[in-house]
This record gives sequence, structure tokens and C-alpha cells, in this order.
Amino acid sequence: MRHIFAKTAVAGLLVLGMTSCANDLNISSVDPQTSTSYEDMQLLAKVYGTLGMTGQKGPAGSGDISSDEGESGFYRTTFNLETLPTDECNWAWQTDTDIPQITGISWNANSSRTQWAYQRLGFNVLLCNFYLQNTAGKADDANYKYYRAEVRFLRALYYWYFLDLWHKAPFKDENNSMNDLPVEKVGKDLYEWLDTELTAIESELAPMGQFNSATDFGRADAGAAYMLHARLALNAKVYTDGATTAYDKAISYCDKLIAGPYALSSTDKTNPSNGLTYSGYAQLFMADNDANTDAMKEIIFPIRQDGVKTPNYSTANYLVSSIRIAGMPYAGTTNCWSCNYARPNLIEKFFPNGDIPMSKEEAPNGSTEAEIIVLDAIDGSDTESILDAADDDRALFYAGRGGGIRKLRTDKLNNFLDGISIVKWQNIRVDGGTCSDPQFPDTDIPLFRLAEAYMTRAEAKWRSGDATGINDVNVLRSRANATPLTQLTEQDLIDEWCREFYMEGRRRSDLIRFDMFTGKKYNWAWKGGVADGQAVDSHFKYYPIPMDDINNNKNMTQNAGY
Repeated sequence: MRHIFAKTAVAGLLVLGMTSCANDLNISSVDPQTSTSYEDMQLLAKVYGTLGMTGQKGPAGSGDISSDEGESGFYRTTFNLETLPTDECNWAWQTDTDIPQITGISWNANSSRTQWAYQRLGFNVLLCNFYLQNTAGKADDANYKYYRAEVRFLRALYYWYFLDLWHKAPFKDENNSMNDLPVEKVGKDLYEWLDTELTAIESELAPMGQFNSATDFGRADAGAAYMLHARLALNAKVYTDGATTAYDKAISYCDKLIAGPYALSSTDKTNPSNGLTYSGYAQLFMADNDANTDAMKEIIFPIRQDGVKTPNYSTANYLVSSIRIAGMPYAGTTNCWSCNYARPNLIEKFFPNGDIPMSKEEAPNGSTEAEIIVLDAIDGSDTESILDAADDDRALFYAGRGGGIRKLRTDKLNNFLDGISIVKWQNIRVDGGTCSDPQFPDTDIPLFRLAEAYMTRAEAKWRSGDATGINDVNVLRSRANATPLTQLTEQDLIDEWCREFYMEGRRRSDLIRFDMFTGKKYNWAWKGGVADGQAVDSHFKYYPIPMDDINNNKNMTQNAGY
């Protein structure tokens, strides 16, 4: 089998010349119109590359989408829509385009950030269809059987994001001609297409866990399709407007994954360079998570990142850099953007009384990193002390004096120090090795990992009246060295989703499933744009279709309320 990722250095990803198409992309009628020569494997590398890169060069220049290239990547655009409006974090730069509207849940049909995500997903679907059209004659080849199924999986992934974020999609597949306008596929119809498509490709993909290896890590095998199918099934009631529930199906797919070749990352390891011990959980989000066999065993499907080969401002770099300010110890990067910080409600998932240990005194002028580390340890505001105080290995926060004194709650939003710092994402190797680049991280994004199968099965069982779902939650709490739960309530479940998966780009989806995103059932700081939070209208459950697409595609209709 030929290895796709052997070709994914920058030059290997960028041979298609499709940028001119993307610059005009309104999702409506645009398809590749060039006849630029390419090789199938280069095209396949480009299809995979759009998961973690933003254009033809990286980190900037010749972007796929005609907007700020750093803002246009698949993971950054979808992460922002799934995370920034929720109880997990705030974006300090409130003067940035559309940020007050996104963080306060007050966007409208002209939202730039919803358009960027919509365009990115549309462009990635376009590439998938283009690949499938141009390799149709090779469908019987043993290798191409895998390749084509992998591309169909990626297309299903993008259509899932359309379904989750907009409750509809501008739909085309490889059977449509270039001149066909996408049709609108809404709710139940899109859910059923995804259900059928995933079922069809599961037997066409490589067996579950086959690509969980150093040579093919990052390719989609059947395990990735099972996890996406389980996620789809868990949300079936939401996606079909109550017409369908599929908890048994979600449980069935999770059973396969949990009994399969994967394992939770559970072994503590000490970094020989800085002397810090990192839990198995922490190692999932570190720079060598593609070489650490324990972390790899949990990661079902990653977005590959390399500081030299895939430099960009949109994926791991966004996560690592946005949560750090200059002066924080163990930064692991020279890129400290001072952007995303924790809303108090996230901290309270680990410290219900808000009693997280925090520094109260500034560092003396001219303090070195080593001196700040010592001072933080004395008042217990360093990450290691916070982990001990939380009794939970997932409480990866920093409340020390590095970069300035932090607050738990704030009456404003435009200062990075208005909240506790999140240090879950790291550009540090647990083995003590040197990262590829001081600015662009090597950290792969675990888009699907085994812990999701445990939480999905726990919730599906709970919703089906099966009390044994608590056991799956406690497997994860045991891995985190947290006290086991003795009962499992709705609040326990939604809180545990947050504790396990905060800052992984899914919180909005979970809150909607629990009917907690819009109304007054659950308010959090700055929900609705006010300090204590307030209910917002139910139409904000889904994002607006960009007006460019409404104007350019007669088949698309606007979501209610916009």
C-alpha cells in the first residue's frame, strides 16, 4: 500500500492550482474548473491536507479561501463556532471581526465567521467530490478501494459539520455535474444520507485500527467511521427534529470501538528536560502524540500537524498560541497570542466553589521563568498544584503570575487576564525531545478518540434507561484519578462531557443535545452578552446560511429567525 503521508510536505500538498476556484467560492455553483495536471496521490494528499492546512503555501499566501487565511482553516472555523459561544472560553480580542456576536450569541445572517466555516466545509466537500469523480475508473483497484472510501468518510465528516452547525447542507456528490447547483438537504434527509453513506463505506475502509501506526497515522480506517456514526446516532433526535432516536445504534458502534484495538492513554510519564510528570490524559495533547504509543492507542483519527511541514495559523498553532501570554512558564512556543481564556463556568466544573488556587501578587520586575515557577509553586497557582487541588488529571489550568495576575470572573471581556489560563494544548514533547519549530506546533489534533466512545455509550444507555452507563463515565474518571460517581444525573453527564472534552471543539453540540444552549435551563457568564448570562432565542441553535449563498443558489433557503 502506498503511503499518503510520505508526500505531505508543503510542496506535495499544493499542486492542484484550485485557489482561483476558492477565491470565488460561494458554495453555490463553483466546482474545479481548471485542467491543471496532477497525480492521484497528490490529489489525495491535498484532500487530507485540507484538514490541517489553509492553502497552497502555508502559513500564509495562496489560501484556499479568499479571506484572512489564518481564519479560514477547517479546525479553527468549526472550533470557533462550536466553542466560543459556550461556557468554556472567551476570546479576549473583542474588536476582532464578529467576535462579540459569536461570544455573546447574537450573530446575524451577515456573520463573517459563519461564512468562513461554511466556505471551508464547502471547499473541502468540493475536493472530495473532485477526487471521487476523477478516480471512478480505479474503484476496483485494491488500494483505491481504500482511498476512495477514505475520501467518502472525509466528505461525510464535512456534511456532519453542516448538519450540526446549520441543520442543512448545500448538497452535491460525485454524480453531479459541474454545472449543477447544490440542492438543499435538511435535517432528517441529511441525517439519513449520512447514516446510509457511513454504513456503506464501513466495509470498504481498512479494518478498525489498521492505521493506528507510525506509517499511516492520520488516515481514516473503519474505526473513524464507527466513531462518526456513533456521534451521528447519539444526536439523531436533534438532527431529525425528534423523528428518530438511535441510542441502540450508538451503543453498538461504541461496543465495537471499546472492544477493539484502542486503549485509553493512562500511563504517567516524566519529561527528562523539565522534570514535570504528565498524565496519560495530558499526553494526548502534547507535541509527540503521534510518536507516543500510549497516546496513539487512544487517538482514533487525528489531524496531522508538523511545525515544519504544515505551518499554519489555524490548527494546533491556533490552540497552543491562543491560550498563552508572554511570561507564562513552560509556554512551549514563541507565539503567545493572549486570546482564549477560561470562562468561570469551565473552572467551576473542577472547582464547584470557585476555590481554584490563584496568585495574588505580581511577579517582581525582571523575574526569570525559573523564579516565576518557584513563586507559583509557593502559592499553589501552578498547574501541578491545581491538578492536586482538583483531584482530577484533566484540570489543566494555570492561575499563576506569569504574564500577570488573573481573575476568575470579570465584568469585561477584552483582557486575556480576565480569566484563568487553559494549558491543555502543549507544544512540548513528553519524551523531552526538541519540537520541529519554536513557533508552529507539532501537536496532532485528536479529532476522534476512544474516550468519546465511553461517554457516548454512557449517555446513550442513560437515555435508554440503562443504569450501567455510569460505569463508562467512571472508567474515564478513574483514568483521571477522580472520585467515581455514585449516581448519574443529567447534570453529571453534561458536566462530564465538559471535563473530558473541553477545548476540543464540540461543546455547543453537547449543550444543544441537552437543551441547554439557548433557553434559560442553563446560563453561563456572558451568555447573551451579559456578565451573569441570560437566555437567548431558540433560533440560535443553528447558524444562518451566508447571504452570499442565498443570493447565488436558488435552492438554498435561510434558517428560521434570520
